[in-house]
Amino acid sequence: MTPQTRLSQEQIEMEYNTLPKLLRYHYEQHPDHVALREKRRGVWKSCTWHTFYEKTRYLCLGLVSLGLQPNDKVTILGESKPEWLYAELAVQAAGGIAVGLFSDCTASEVKYYVEDSESVFIIAHDQEQVDKVLLVENELPLLKKVIYWDSKGLWNYENSLLVSFNEVLKTGKEFDESYPEIFDRNIDKGQSDDIAVICYTSGTTGKPKGAKLNYRFLVHGTMQWAGFDDWMGKRYEYLSFIPLAISIEQQLGLAGSLVAEMKINFPEKPETAQADFREIAPDVLLYAARMWEMISRTIQVKMIDSTWARRVIYRLFLPIGLKVARTKSERKKVSFFWRAMNLLAYHSVFRQLRDNLGLVNAKIAYSGGAAISPDIIQLFLAMNVEVKLVYGSTETFVLTIPVSGEIRPETSGPVVPWAQVKISDEGEILAKSKYMFSGYYNNASASQNKFKDGWYRTGDFGHIDNDRHLIVIDRMEDLKPLAGGKKFSPQYNEVRLRFSPFIKDVLVIGGETRRFVTAVVNIDMNNVGQFAERKGIPYTTYNDLSQKAEVIELVRNEITQVNRLLPDHARISKFANLYKEFDADDAELTRTRKLKRTVVEERYKDLIEALYGDEKEYIAEASVAYRDGRSGIIKTSIKLETVEE
Repeated sequence: MTPQTRLSQEQIEMEYNTLPKLLRYHYEQHPDHVALREKRRGVWKSCTWHTFYEKTRYLCLGLVSLGLQPNDKVTILGESKPEWLYAELAVQAAGGIAVGLFSDCTASEVKYYVEDSESVFIIAHDQEQVDKVLLVENELPLLKKVIYWDSKGLWNYENSLLVSFNEVLKTGKEFDESYPEIFDRNIDKGQSDDIAVICYTSGTTGKPKGAKLNYRFLVHGTMQWAGFDDWMGKRYEYLSFIPLAISIEQQLGLAGSLVAEMKINFPEKPETAQADFREIAPDVLLYAARMWEMISRTIQVKMIDSTWARRVIYRLFLPIGLKVARTKSERKKVSFFWRAMNLLAYHSVFRQLRDNLGLVNAKIAYSGGAAISPDIIQLFLAMNVEVKLVYGSTETFVLTIPVSGEIRPETSGPVVPWAQVKISDEGEILAKSKYMFSGYYNNASASQNKFKDGWYRTGDFGHIDNDRHLIVIDRMEDLKPLAGGKKFSPQYNEVRLRFSPFIKDVLVIGGETRRFVTAVVNIDMNNVGQFAERKGIPYTTYNDLSQKAEVIELVRNEITQVNRLLPDHARISKFANLYKEFDADDAELTRTRKLKRTVVEERYKDLIEALYGDEKEYIAEASVAYRDGRSGIIKTSIKLETVEE
């Protein structure tokens, strides 16, 4: 965007205060500029602001002709793709409210979200998503139409509910020819306090709730964020990887493209995302904590599998990068000698690593959604990539952001100018923000219960250090007392264990009736499988591999290393490798991959009780569903292991 056409803060606040108004502005000012890209069949396809606007306009009018009314809710179900953006902006341009769902939701979850939000239309990605809706269509009396944008496999479906994306576009174009004034008239009605989208909470402590987010939250809040972290109007490249159903991706991805004119890039599919990421090499990126953990594990395993010479170089230069990173985070001056050594380390090791990971151009890297191990942030700092652990929620917008050049791995940084944070007498983090949610949809009592004397109750336990940095420790309800009265944080143990290349997930257990801490571990199948191949260890299934003596010893060593960082009472004394991974489809994880601690502890309560007994082995019974529709019960032996002091 040229300086003459760049929007000022005042213009955004007063004149272009909704997402559809911003879309129209970009179309009018620079229709031929690239707005977004998508990789299809191995080729990056560009979409201009003209095409973006035109598809949104015709889809909007098509929905209006099908009966969409102001304030109607429309569910969008699928992966992050350009069609999601067209759909959301089209709904909002008509005065409606978009409701985002994750592509891996089950049919029963789709029913809950659509029913709870009272959606009258569903815009779905493909056959898989359509099939989920059709399984529960008779239980959704408000539903008028299901619009799909990928028609593969749907050609022979005969259902009056179904209509293709292209058909709606065609209808909208014809409608526009008869009523050309309606689209602009509807956009002009939009105001900052109008609800733009409903984003559902992760549901770690109960059923997910629909948080209503208005345009002030998305437009004004994103403008403040972009200005604070200096990505406003710089036309940075951004890869949309996190689902658009999450509020932070609504802010950074969708609103970021319209407010700050970042160019959004969509990978071909999740399986190719890393390769696509390297091709784009974005300037700004947002990964969930689990993604940063996965990349960290990948780096460590690749170094283990590398040649002898590369391993030596990596082990020689990594401590140099870590030392310089620590010096910078402590706001101390790096001496000429260490600057020179760090430059040598960068060109010898870290530059190639950054290139392989698609981080070669990374100027701003965010981690959100969950806690992350300080070891992971330190690893990327050594590569001169500042991973900023932002803290906030669907309800409060972003509350803290680490400052560039002052990244401290154990904190979420200082409080941002548009928010206030304080700690209650019980240690709970309380917040106020200029950009708050507008309550939970159809759940006024839950909205009221989240506030105490005007402060939003985050439910997180933490403290503010002497430098005014926020340190988030765990969920209030997850802090565990042991039989001796001392408390510990399961999450603190878990995030550090997930830094291991061989541990994908873990549940750490304690309680006031427990004398010590235990853990149930999910091994990383890929990385542990590679370990087994190197060692010549034969295995058949995940369960078989997890119970191999060599793998148990591998996990024991990882736990021992983490135990050295913990006070005596919080150290893990016993563990078991689970026969399966925790799964969102089994309601063990949320759709954002957060652990549903209560559910998991209840499901594996017998195994947990066995860990606190004297047995050396536990026989687990698990249900299994076969492809032919049959189900059965399998029995498997799980070894219960101790960790030496």
